[in-house]
Formats: sequence, structure tokens, C-alpha cells
Amino acid sequence: MTHTRTTRLERGRGALGPALELVHTGRAPTRAVLTSELGVTRATAGAVAAELEALGLITVDAHPTAAAGTQGRPSHRLFIADQGPVVLAVQIHADGYRVALVGLGGRIVATTSGCGTIPADPARILSEAVRAGSALLRDSGRQCLGAGLAVPSAVAEPDGEALNPLHLAWPAGAPVRALFLQALADAKVPGVTEHVGFSGNDVNLTALAEHRHGAGRGARDLLCVASGHRGVGGALVLDGRLHSGSSGLALEVGHLTVNPEGAPCHCGSRGCLDVEADPLAFLGAAGRTPGPEGSLLKQATDLLREEYADDSVRAAGELLIDRLGLGIAGLVNILNPDRIILGGLHRALLEADPERLRAVVADRSLWGRSGGVPILPCTLDHNALVGAAELAWQPVLDDPLIVLEGEHAG
Repeated sequence: MTHTRTTRLERGRGALGPALELVHTGRAPTRAVLTSELGVTRATAGAVAAELEALGLITVDAHPTAAAGTQGRPSHRLFIADQGPVVLAVQIHADGYRVALVGLGGRIVATTSGCGTIPADPARILSEAVRAGSALLRDSGRQCLGAGLAVPSAVAEPDGEALNPLHLAWPAGAPVRALFLQALADAKVPGVTEHVGFSGNDVNLTALAEHRHGAGRGARDLLCVASGHRGVGGALVLDGRLHSGSSGLALEVGHLTVNPEGAPCHCGSRGCLDVEADPLAFLGAAGRTPGPEGSLLKQATDLLREEYADDSVRAAGELLIDRLGLGIAGLVNILNPDRIILGGLHRALLEADPERLRAVVADRSLWGRSGGVPILPCTLDHNALVGAAELAWQPVLDDPLIVLEGEHAG
């Protein structure tokens, strides 16, 4: 290790991580704010910012200018480094996969996807997705610091097993994290270390991404409900932290009953949100047969956004809104969140008729008679991927000097 690297390692790790997280989440746009948030002197904040800049993680505006009409010395602005390191994010869904390179700040640098039937052996699709991600890395020339995986299943901790991949042909308990690590090693993804190979449920990761970078930013207790390519999931951020339960299995909201006489569900019950308020349910209610091209989610959201004036489409939308509202109301009565965000098809349903959904939730929940909780659409593109990236970025946020270790390993 060079003298410069040794010197950096000796500077103390305490303030670097909190400072990087403040810039990463947009809470410290300037050095003055960083000083205040860290509770340190201006000189210390300046040194911390300079160290993060030397690591190639952020840039500091060298020549700050004051805004028109303001007084006092302008503060140096802090930015995510344009050509800084990335992590590899992989999402598996019922219609294929998507991979992305994601920088700090939740910025997607490059992305690609593949569609088709998901094989029963998860190793095959994970290998294909990782190879696609490896090609993105080679083309980008960026340093890779880790990788994260989002899957449409509850993921048991600490072993990373997909316990109930109901909309995939995978066996219950598939060891997706171990298979992901193997795929990364086989593809010789740069930066593969013990910091690589994090995995999680796709809606949990959607909530994590939106809480740090999107519609959930600033919420203390955030409820996220989303329908992806198939099924319905939920996630909860409590007191600013993702709540995954004792072993990663909390908040399986897709199996709330909203129509007792409804369709059979994969879980063995009937009329669950999972089969009553997902893209396939919407297409069926609208009298449309799913086409062979494009994902079910895209087909459903395109129909909802482009043809809502059609009577059959509107009726289907209202039916799903009523079912969704009933499920959300029950969750609100139990969880008492201060904000609700909706993703996937549910985001499109909210945008199509926001007043109807809010009225159903208000009518069916106690808080609706005394004020209400904001119900907002998710705002990030590919938020489950961004959430998978957050898993991989977390060790760097905890200790930014991992960057040096990655350089040394490379």
C-alpha cells in the first residue's frame, strides 16, 4: 500500500461515512450544511469534504458564487463525482430481468434488460443478467464497488434464500444470494469482494430507494405498496429504517384479502391483493388479453394511461382502485404511517384517479375522519434497481475508505 493510501487510512473513519451519506441522500448540498449536520467546525467539515473528493466520490465547488440578493460568504457546493465509482444492480422479475450501473445519489449510469420466460433454475437467469451487467461495466470503464440483487420474493436473512417466489418457477428456498455471488465470480466482475452479493425483496428495495432519493424522502414512517410485473408487495420504513422483521419476511401485504369471493391465490387463500390488484388482474378486468410482446406491467400501465377514457378500461381501473384502497386502509389502521407511496401499476392507478383512491382509503380507515395521510406516487425510475444498489453502497457509506481497498485489489 502506498504512503498516500496509508496516510488516508490513518486519518480516522468516523466522520467520512456520515458525511458521504448526507451528500448521497441530498441532505448536504453545501459545505455549510455539512458543517451543521455533522456538528463539527468549518475546518473539520472542509477536511472531510476534501478527503471524500480525494477518494473520487464527490466534487467540491472550488469557486462558489453567491445567489442574487444574498449576503455573506457563499458556501462551497458539494456534488456527486460525475465519473465516480458505481455498483452493479440486478432485478429479476416475472417477465425477465433488468441490470444497471448505479452511482452515488441513486443515479443510474447505464442500464439494459432482457425479457422472456424465467427458467426454473435461478442460476441460469442470474448468470445471464450478471453477464449483461459485466458488459455494461466493461463499456463504462468505471470502478465497481459492489453488487445488489432484487427479487420478487421474501428473502430470508441471514442466508439470502428466496422463500416464496410465487410468480417464478423457482423452488421455494432457492439460495439466490449464493447463486448471485457465484454468477459474479464466474463473470469476473471487477470489485468482487466480501462487500458484494447483497440481495432483497424488490418492494422492500423500492421503499428504501424512494425513502433515500424519491417520494419518501423525509418521511419517518413510510408505507410503500407496489405492483410490479406480477403480484403485489409492500414495505415499511419505521423511524427512518427499513423494517424487514426478525428474518426479512415482514409485510407480505399481497396476501391481504380484499375480495372474499375472488380469484384463488398462490398462497392458498382467495381474493388476495396479489391476484386482485396486479397487472394481470387489470388486463382481465378490462377484457384485454395479454399480448406476447412487452411485460405485463408495461401493457397494463400503457392501457391505463392511454385509454382511460374507454368505458371498460375506466371500469377496470375503478375496480382495482377500490380493491387497492381497501387493502391500504387496513394497513393504515394497523401501521399509522405518516406517508404512503405507490409504485408500479398502483402508481398509474393513483395518477388516473387520485381522488377516488384517497376517498376509499379515508372512508375505510380511522385517520380518514380526522385528517389523512398523504398518498403519493413513487418518483424514481427503476426504483427496485436503485434499492438493490443501495444495499451495495451501504458498506461504502459506512466506511468510504473501502474505495481504496477496491483500488488496491484491482
